[in-house]
Parts: sequence; structure tokens; C-alpha cells
Amino acid sequence: MTTASDEIERQVVEIFASLTQRDPATIGSGDTMEALGVDSLCMVEGIFAIEETFDVSVPFNANDPGAAPVDLSTVGSVVEAVRTLLSQKAA
Repeated sequence: MTTASDEIERQVVEIFASLTQRDPATIGSGDTMEALGVDSLCMVEGIFAIEETFDVSVPFNANDPGAAPVDLSTVGSVVEAVRTLLSQKAA
């Protein structure tokens, strides 16, 4: 049985797999954006895809990704950010 949390992770992985032209099975939650070859432009595209997929607004500064109020450094941290944004939206 797939939980909503598993579905969020699957969708985030699929977004980054599509952007990096990788097999989703090769992407893990501990993978960094750098290791996946995600540059700032690719990250912006990923953020747009996440916002569209989950109907959330992701705070992100393309000029300084480290300044974002959420951690977007790994696949797992992006999944956690999406979970947080969805829970804030539901509240």
C-alpha cells in the first residue's frame, strides 16, 4: 500500500529524474542536487514543476540557493520541504 508520503517522494524523484534525464530508480533521497547535475537553472525548473505538481509556493532565491528558507540541497530535503509546505497549506 502506497502512502501519501511515498507518493510525494515518488513525484519529487520523477521530477528530478525528468530534469536530469536519469532513471528514477537511480535517484535516492540522500542524493545532492550537485551529484545529480542540477544547476541553478535546472533547480528553478524543478521548483516550477514542484509548485505545479503540488499546488504550493516554494520559497527559493535563484541567485543564492543557500539563502532559501527551506533546505533544497538533497532529494530527501526537497521531499521534506514539500511535505512541510503541503501541511502548512492544509492548516
